[in-house]
Amino acid sequence: MKKWILSLSVAAGVVGLSACSSGDSEVVVETENGNVTQEEFYEALKAQYGDAVLQELVYEKVLSKNYDISDEEVNEKVDEMKEQLGANFKMALMQYGYKDEEHLKSTLRTGLMQEKAATKDIEVTEKELKEYYDNYEPRIKARHILVEDEETAKEVEKKLNDGGDFAELATEYSTDPGSAANGGDLGWFGKGQMVPEFEEAAYALKVDEISKPVKSSHGFHIIQMTEKEEKKSFEEMKEEMEYEIKVSKLDGVKIQEAMTRELKDADVQVKDEDLKDLFETETPEAENTDKENDSNKEETEEK
Repeated sequence: MKKWILSLSVAAGVVGLSACSSGDSEVVVETENGNVTQEEFYEALKAQYGDAVLQELVYEKVLSKNYDISDEEVNEKVDEMKEQLGANFKMALMQYGYKDEEHLKSTLRTGLMQEKAATKDIEVTEKELKEYYDNYEPRIKARHILVEDEETAKEVEKKLNDGGDFAELATEYSTDPGSAANGGDLGWFGKGQMVPEFEEAAYALKVDEISKPVKSSHGFHIIQMTEKEEKKSFEEMKEEMEYEIKVSKLDGVKIQEAMTRELKDADVQVKDEDLKDLFETETPEAENTDKENDSNKEETEEK
């Protein structure tokens, strides 16, 4: 799952405290040994999370003026995650530090704005689109029963051949806790999302067909494809393909360059002395160029 660097909920709290910290600071916590004021709380939060939170808030403010992200776009991304993760969705939210689904949506919105800003000037050729379309495989939906050894896999295979219920056997035998409780259901997935052995075997099946035991780094799988999407026409997929190709061309340097451009255009000026240098960083590309120039200069001086 793509996890953006910051928490907007934490950011909102820090900014709220900042607004209250002027003048007499209100008390956040009272104790017999002394009180904790809003100013103290703000300074502590700033020291620990300041750079990250301020960066996220500024990005959200600057980008929202030029890049509109609809609720539909955000919900679509969340729905994709739910399909891919299935019963593991809530567990994944906790693992990546999101307090709830709304928290995830707020950070996704900023991330999608960053993507739009960074892909704005990327070009995609007709040849790239055609190659993408020719190699594209629609998503499939499958379920599996994962066991540790081949002997158990053959035992499950025999029960299935004798008319056993796939979902019931998955609940009984599967060592994959995320899918076992759901009858082995893995939801929808596309190319590159599963380990190679599993993916190859799953895509080779026809709808409702069950595989023989398939060995992977996780153990032995018995797989059943349950649904397969129809491949749309080139024209129907063109806009989606163009976006996917653009995103595939992104890297850290391009994203940082885009953010630097957007901040410059917005004339961003940090007024907090402790954080004033936050956006005065060079891109990795620029840093490498400077190092090369310094190295060349040293060599010249030695000569």
